[in-house]
Amino acid sequence: MSAVFVTEAVMLAIYGQLLVPRKPVEYIIPYKTVLELYELTSSDEPLMHTEPDDLYVRKKITELIQYFEEPLNQKKMDRALQVPWAKSPPIPVSEMSLVSILNALDTAPYGELFDPVETELILAAQRIQAPLLTDQYELIHRIVNASIAVQVYDIDDFDFAIDSSLMNKEE
Repeated sequence: MSAVFVTEAVMLAIYGQLLVPRKPVEYIIPYKTVLELYELTSSDEPLMHTEPDDLYVRKKITELIQYFEEPLNQKKMDRALQVPWAKSPPIPVSEMSLVSILNALDTAPYGELFDPVETELILAAQRIQAPLLTDQYELIHRIVNASIAVQVYDIDDFDFAIDSSLMNKEE
């Protein structure tokens, strides 16, 4: 039994601990966040506060892109992109973690409160009934203030989130 979380692809590159969890985890990633990886690699905007960290994260993003572009993984993603809200077969990224790509659609139900990617993350979490995992405090705050029915965890609480998610599955 594995814990399931909705998150952005870039979170896997920035937070390496997500790829080596102490318990099995499946990450559901909206496809639009995979496309964001390409934008991040070509952007001149710093991703991290220090240059060594920025270079390291850019390298990890490039590695993640290359992994997703491997023929078998690309085939799995392409299969999901044929139908709205389809989920790809799991793509193993480590011994204890899998990634599934979701062809999420932004239907703009939250108006101007959330950008299209945030909306897809929220809708994916609701549709799959899985917690959202993010490092964006502002996003968490806006979700709570808008009383959106989705469970959300800060990445700093990842270990707690895994335990909570597995406990909820056992009930």
